[in-house]
Amino acid sequence: MTHTPPKSKKTGSSMAPANAESPAGKSPAGDSPSIGRRSLLTGGAVGVGIGTLLGIGGTLGLQGSPESVKPVPTPGATDEALKTSLGTAGKRTGFGGEALPCHGSHQPGVTMVPGAHIRYIAYTLKPETDAAALQRMFRILTGDVEGLTSGAAPLADPEPELAARPARLSITIGVGSELVQRINKAKVPKWLGPLPAFSRDQLDGRHDGGDLVLILQADDQLAVAHAARMLERDLRSFAELHWVQQGFRQARGSESTGTTMRNLMGQVDGTVNPDPSDDDFAGLVWCDGSGEGETWLKNGSALVLRRTRMELDTWDMVDRPGREQTIGRTLSDGAPLSGGTEHTPSDFDAKNALGLPVIPTFSHIRRARSEDPNERIFRRGMNYDDGQEAGLLFACYQRNPLKQFVPIQQRLDELDLLNEWVTHTGSAVFAILPGFKQGEQLGASLLA
Repeated sequence: MTHTPPKSKKTGSSMAPANAESPAGKSPAGDSPSIGRRSLLTGGAVGVGIGTLLGIGGTLGLQGSPESVKPVPTPGATDEALKTSLGTAGKRTGFGGEALPCHGSHQPGVTMVPGAHIRYIAYTLKPETDAAALQRMFRILTGDVEGLTSGAAPLADPEPELAARPARLSITIGVGSELVQRINKAKVPKWLGPLPAFSRDQLDGRHDGGDLVLILQADDQLAVAHAARMLERDLRSFAELHWVQQGFRQARGSESTGTTMRNLMGQVDGTVNPDPSDDDFAGLVWCDGSGEGETWLKNGSALVLRRTRMELDTWDMVDRPGREQTIGRTLSDGAPLSGGTEHTPSDFDAKNALGLPVIPTFSHIRRARSEDPNERIFRRGMNYDDGQEAGLLFACYQRNPLKQFVPIQQRLDELDLLNEWVTHTGSAVFAILPGFKQGEQLGASLLA
């Protein structure tokens, strides 16, 4: 006997594009948004007990043990890019003693191998913080970023010992529309502002927007906490705290190098993702300075951050085949339901013995796919669990959110069964500043 999947306590919003396929398709002919939500939930092709209806063990080729997945290189920095922390009593070696260079054409936090811990800190500028004050603010931030990431500590750090083991600390800085306007209104890109409204969003106002964002990543929470405290001290005269969001993923060493992260729903999260080594990566992620108001943003990027609460209590009531049909991938290794291993391309034309699509029309990965190769984003999701709720801090980088993130999210908003178990409660967009060289100042092109 089949059962309909339980509805979440709250009206779910679509998950951020967690498995966008490329190349892919805009809403295929069979994916009409006009299909009713109730028909999806009660039509017999979905839900708790779905495996019984579809005979899933045979039709999807899930018999036996899953194939082992060969790890692929994690997008981002390599060990060769790491330096040894300068420390307070000579160089520090071993775990935690690694320091990521903070200089370069791009800020390193975008494509670095993700840290085990992350903290997003958003600020609202004080009314009196004008362009001259922002010049001073960025000069102070530049020196402290250099000190904290190297392990040498900022000059005025009262506890330099806490900075001695940066554990691959990176500090990435982005700006909102208001901050750019206070320098020059003509420098505000068209995409820098709130995203268009999505019908299923339930934004609570507690994790939205911001004039300035600091993104701190490291393999040690102590390094993150100390850096946050030092930078907070820098900003007191210029801005007020707006919100803080903390995330995590598996600790370094707990999985083989290159293993794709799992989110708190148990899904392998981030399989299909552009890689910095790809020929078209730069065109997808890094601004080239040609867009209106973007001359200063060359080698920077656009960040979309979405706080996605997971309705884990009702998700736990869905059987394993039902979960896999919702996503379009197996839970064991993240392989597409059409067969293969995690990185096998999805076959969206495959049918089962009943003539139904093996990857359902309402599955998350089918809704996220696009035929346009330029409609891709660089995803950097992290889990969060604050003791009251849990979910995903979905971050993605791209050249233009209106042309890349928004079309994907609109398809998910229209018809994605995962909407039943996730709710978007926070949303923010920031312009990620270009990188800077030693002897230069962070944000110099914006301030010029």
